[in-house]
Amino acid sequence: MTPVVALLMPHDYDLLQRLSQASGVPGREDLVRDLIGRELGALSERARVDVMGNLIVDVGGPDGAPVVMVSAHMDEIGFLVRHIDDKGFLRLQNLGGFDTRNLFARLVTVFPRYGEPRVGVLNPGVKPVHISTAEERKKVPDLEEFVVDLGLGADVVKTEVRIGDMVTLHGPFVDLGEVVSGKALDDRTGCWVLLETLRRVTSPAVRLVAVFSVQEEVGLRGAATSAFAVEPDVGIALDTTLAVDTPGTPDHLAVTRLGSGVGIKVSDSSALSNGWLVDAMADLADRHEIPHQFEVLPKGGTDAGAIQRSRSGVASITLSTPSRYVHTVTEMVAKRDLEGAVALLSAFLSSPDAAVPPAR
Repeated sequence: MTPVVALLMPHDYDLLQRLSQASGVPGREDLVRDLIGRELGALSERARVDVMGNLIVDVGGPDGAPVVMVSAHMDEIGFLVRHIDDKGFLRLQNLGGFDTRNLFARLVTVFPRYGEPRVGVLNPGVKPVHISTAEERKKVPDLEEFVVDLGLGADVVKTEVRIGDMVTLHGPFVDLGEVVSGKALDDRTGCWVLLETLRRVTSPAVRLVAVFSVQEEVGLRGAATSAFAVEPDVGIALDTTLAVDTPGTPDHLAVTRLGSGVGIKVSDSSALSNGWLVDAMADLADRHEIPHQFEVLPKGGTDAGAIQRSRSGVASITLSTPSRYVHTVTEMVAKRDLEGAVALLSAFLSSPDAAVPPAR
């Protein structure tokens, strides 16, 4: 049983804000990793960074206990600079999936190799409404039509910025009381859940290895290599999922609902969760009165998909935080769901039998 005192510890939403505001696209997760490393406290002595950039923390546990790898990815969707034209406008290469309808008139942050970060304006190269035709206004531009305007002369831009520099979406983190909203909550919420759990579960009943992974948004790459090295018996991914409980979407397409509890993933397009793990998580949630819901995601995946396929196979599952407006700068999650994820993961890691499959 998870100690009650551990679950009553206050949750650090200032940490979630700092994680959200940190920047790190796939392959450029350094700033996020440094922030997480500073938050590990004494566990930093058990941490290492592998060649891919994954931050792997061997928390330890009883001798002979099942090895449980819990993975949350540090990277956010974003861009790299792929071209600088003669007027100083930047063209972008996306890293991760974007709906271009959400990119109009957005601010971005460009991280030059040779200078301080600069805020720029992201817009498609199209005519303003005043001089465009009705037909032109109907077209949704492709990503390749978008440019970043730094408001600087071409000579300055070409001096500071180089091809391959990181570009992230720019937006505030806001605490609205029962929910928070901001950029990169996919998957800085997972990183937050894992850090909050490590603060509570100081003596796990399993051999716990916490992984803050890289390059999830471009193919679950960091989880694949770290799982190969860790050789876990059980893999748990922490990620967001769709909460499409908003106007314009039929109820049967909602996937999950904001504020209805942590999502226990049954399936997505990268993995079918092992059935006994789904049952174990549901039983623990019932026993500890943790609000939860079951998730079937038609398209999309998490680190669990890579962990499950590692070596000869790993029993795997995802615990999901429902999120509205995914892959935007206004992603929204409910504190109740976040805290439920911490409670359920803490309960699992504190239960000696939860990570053991039932006898066949």
